[in-house]
Amino acid sequence: MSNKKSPRKEEARKKYQIAILAGDGVGGEIMRQAVKALRFIEGAAPVSFELVEAPFGAGAWFETGKSFPAETMEICDRADAILKGPIGLGFEETQKIPVEERPERGGLLPMRRRYDTYANFRPARLPGALAHFSPLKPEVIGGGIDFVIIRELVGGVYFGKKETGVDADGRRYAHERLEYDEFQIARIARIAFEAAMKRKKILHSIHKSNVLKSSVLWCEVVDEVGRDFPEVRVENVLVDAAATHLCIHPGMFDVMVMENLFGDILSDQAGGVLGSLGLMPSACIGPEKAYYEPSHGSAPDIAGKNIANPYSMIGSAAMMLEMSFGMRREAEMLWRAMQSVFMDGYSTQDLSRPGAEMTMVSTDEFGDRVVAALANGGG
Repeated sequence: MSNKKSPRKEEARKKYQIAILAGDGVGGEIMRQAVKALRFIEGAAPVSFELVEAPFGAGAWFETGKSFPAETMEICDRADAILKGPIGLGFEETQKIPVEERPERGGLLPMRRRYDTYANFRPARLPGALAHFSPLKPEVIGGGIDFVIIRELVGGVYFGKKETGVDADGRRYAHERLEYDEFQIARIARIAFEAAMKRKKILHSIHKSNVLKSSVLWCEVVDEVGRDFPEVRVENVLVDAAATHLCIHPGMFDVMVMENLFGDILSDQAGGVLGSLGLMPSACIGPEKAYYEPSHGSAPDIAGKNIANPYSMIGSAAMMLEMSFGMRREAEMLWRAMQSVFMDGYSTQDLSRPGAEMTMVSTDEFGDRVVAALANGGG
């Protein structure tokens, strides 16, 4: 019998197909940086990414007559995950698109319906070393900001029955119905409790039960689901009070859960607390598929100038690595790499702040520096 050791078997490479929807405005510029990071990770880990590009948004409408073309639907259907850039154009260009085909109505909402992406995660993370990005005072920021907003994404007034017309007195009117049932509330509540269990075991349930019947039901169902998570402390907070606390005491929050409209508004406010929506990526999770996108818009006014910060786009890719592919180690490396670029004193022009001693770099150079930090183990 030979004493030679058998050669170590090469670890099997996992293969994932990702639909790449660059979107509009600065979408293509920042998506390129996310792709750079994914290609580096592909070379460093036993994984293979098949990246399939497809049109989506306003540009897709001008090209095909649909904001969410059938070909793009087929690509997304086959994909293991979807990485999506921001969509939308300026006011004048948008007026050229029929109302029902404008990017949000004709693209984004149909995508959410198609994949039932009911759970939207928007992490607000700002380490103490990056507190200068926030407009809040240092004594308010403290050691930094770290909370996550979990928003119900396929219910509420956005998806309710809508009607416009003229009444018997000749007055124009609009009716929009706010609807939730206990199933919709229970499943997003369960996601939020599970997230809280992995963090500080505190859950802030945001509602408006002093006015809205839907919020009364929301609180009842959250309480019922909470019985399965006795370790989690639930704090019920009115949405207007939550808006105030985000400005004067953001550190009180860890996991926040809320309905669709409240989540849309408060997550943008959270971006303001950080200093920019350019620092807030997001994940939209469904039962079988998820898409990942920056929380900010397409910024058509700076498109093509190579000055948009790709942090939220690359951060969305990091969330995809962890939440869709189980690659938590690689995701954390990517977060550290991005933050290290800021900590080394580099930023892009769109995130520059008066008095901040930062060296301005282009979108492409920021992406290159993220990859270089990855090569050093994440910075």
